[in-house]
Amino acid sequence: MFPHRREHRARRTPLGALSLATVCALLATPVTPAGAATAGTETPGAHCAGRALPRVPGAARQRADCLDELTTAGTVSSGHTDPADYAGLTPKDLPTPTGVPGIQIDGYFPDTSTTNTNHGWHHDSQFVIRLPDHWNGGLVVAGTPGNREQYAGDRAIADWVLARGYAYAATDKGNTGTAFFRDGRRPGDAIAEWNTRLTQLTHAARTVVTRRYHRPPARTLATGLSNGGYLVRWQLEHHPELYDGGVDWEGTLWRADGPNPLTFLPAALRHYPGHAAGGPRAAEATAAMHRAGYPAGSEFLWPYHHRAYWDLTQRLYREELDPGYDGDTEAGTPYCASGTPGCDADYAYPARPAAVHRAVGRIALTGRIGKPLITLQGTLDVLLPISQDSDVYARMVHAAGRGSLLRYYRIEDGTHTDALADAFPDRLRPMVPCHRAAFTALERWIAGAGRPPADHTVPRPPGADPATLLTSCPLG
Repeated sequence: MFPHRREHRARRTPLGALSLATVCALLATPVTPAGAATAGTETPGAHCAGRALPRVPGAARQRADCLDELTTAGTVSSGHTDPADYAGLTPKDLPTPTGVPGIQIDGYFPDTSTTNTNHGWHHDSQFVIRLPDHWNGGLVVAGTPGNREQYAGDRAIADWVLARGYAYAATDKGNTGTAFFRDGRRPGDAIAEWNTRLTQLTHAARTVVTRRYHRPPARTLATGLSNGGYLVRWQLEHHPELYDGGVDWEGTLWRADGPNPLTFLPAALRHYPGHAAGGPRAAEATAAMHRAGYPAGSEFLWPYHHRAYWDLTQRLYREELDPGYDGDTEAGTPYCASGTPGCDADYAYPARPAAVHRAVGRIALTGRIGKPLITLQGTLDVLLPISQDSDVYARMVHAAGRGSLLRYYRIEDGTHTDALADAFPDRLRPMVPCHRAAFTALERWIAGAGRPPADHTVPRPPGADPATLLTSCPLG
């Protein structure tokens, strides 16, 4: 659920170590690459020649390009992706597949907000749809993590599924950046729109696929990480008719009665400074962090998350769901000391007015999934601690009587963002190969070729080197 690091407005928030300033310089250019043919101008004899470039139903604007390469091996240089969008989400040595020609459609649906500046459009509800020439009959639909834009899943998800022959569609969820909470009229409106936009895109993408290949997709799968994983859960609860199944990669859990991010992030802001300061009260602060859900053994990850994520995430999402907490101040005071008026370190969600709980209730999950779901989360996730998130959601699914539709895998030594596995290769394992293993397990499951293993913790293979962990994650 981590926020996007790029800020499209004049107001900016410093984010500490591992800055993406260098990557953010690679801003997306307008989609007019050399050698790419736009709708109606494809080169005679090219792989897209004579093939209709389909319209996206409901789109206010779109452009279609015939590309020799739909993966980031080609789209970075052609301007059909934005590397800043997916920076930090994958290990640096993750291989990039190649050899996927096809059609890319970029566009947007009608919307009133303007946080997404890709292509110079200054328009939200942007989407990307990719249609490989060599189609396997399937469609993968994704929402983005954090408050990132539509290309955020390109390295972690799109490259791999496109290489397997899937059509792929992704949405920016209807609002982006660290001021996403300004969208909408009521608390919770901006997050609620995320769900609406993924439903909208799924309907549209299924139609586009049908028009392009002259038959509907044989299977439609939803997947995403962090906030994108939350969207998978919500879609399978509310619109199971649109999907054959989903893979939820460390999705954010929202519950009106908690736990939710507003119940555990304030504890990190309140107690981490005492832990970091050392001295006679450090042990007490560390124990308080553990009680809040931050697992023992994850302490080496706390300094980075304190600098980059906990404070910003708490303030932005609290402003979206409880803007009255700090009065007229917008999104609180960064790194305020406990005791400061309106300080998010002192935020106590259970004591907040009923209206705040109703706002969270509007976006809350129930566990009542209607199609097969595989959930995975790392045991060392310290942005969304696993005991406060996927452990709880798995119990919710079983309590709702839908346990036969769920497989839940706790990935030993996985954390929230895979770039950290590069920084701590002896302590962390990347999650991306586990997502791929879960995805192929889902394929077999819905095809009737075998049920995935029962819920369990997937151990880190003893003695496995980083190269092995980057390519392998046996689920059992």
